Amino acid sequence: MPPGSLKGLQLVVPDIRAARNELVESGVDVSEVRVVGENPRPQQDPLDNVGFVFFSDPDGNGWAVQQISARG
Repeated sequence: MPPGSLKGLQLVVPDIRAARNELVESGVDVSEVRVVGENPRPQQDPLDNVGFVFFSDPDGNGWAVQQISARG
């Protein structure tokens, strides 16, 4: 498989803001936090399930990081 051919790889973290900060501090060119979709449990953290950041690794593979702090 050629480098950079993987797109849509996904990681799940409990705190998207903290994960983004860590990526930025490590020198990763990462997107701002984006809300994708509608939160099924808006009474909880408004970014749960719908908060994402996106970046590409050095080989060009595309990654998404999603916040899920609790499963209901």
